[in-house]
Amino acid sequence: MAAFRDDNRRRFAADPEGPWHNAPVPSFGPLGAPLLIVGLAPGLRGANRTGRPFTGDWAGDLLYAALLRFGLASGTYDERADDGLVLTGARICNAVRCVPPENKPTPAEIATCSRFLADEIGAMPGLRVVLALGAIAHGAVLRALGQRLSAHRFAHAALHTLAPGLVLADSYHCSRYNTNTGRLTESMFFNVFEQIIPILHEKR
Repeated sequence: MAAFRDDNRRRFAADPEGPWHNAPVPSFGPLGAPLLIVGLAPGLRGANRTGRPFTGDWAGDLLYAALLRFGLASGTYDERADDGLVLTGARICNAVRCVPPENKPTPAEIATCSRFLADEIGAMPGLRVVLALGAIAHGAVLRALGQRLSAHRFAHAALHTLAPGLVLADSYHCSRYNTNTGRLTESMFFNVFEQIIPILHEKR
């Protein structure tokens, strides 16, 4: 991954959009949020370029539209890290923090980043729901929490109780491929949020 990032720096050094981030992408949103959204990895021309999760590609268009629609963000999403968008009720990270070659992280890369995901989850005192975008993110969350994958099968719109007061929610990844093929529609994605919003507001 480090070599791939170095190659990207050379490839895009003269990009008219300015210098690319080309480094581990930090999480976005408040640690006090009740919702953590876990993606797969930074996209080459998305978060790897802008330095903010799901910013600059199609997946971000759909994700941030959902967060704004359900009152978990404020402002306007404009595909830039300096667009002024603020997350108010959610935090976003990725299972793998650096862009992987061909956008396909290896099992070893996922395992290496697992401790960062575990730390992320542990640092959120009011966490109620973890939303995994895709099967890889789903598995990464379970491994980070020491849970058995066989006990919690991935399925779109599935909800899994991992511990008292902590739910893992699943969605197909909001990638252009999934939306173009009809595997995930906007209404399907919004339906997942409709399921988890009441959980976020439950009294402890």
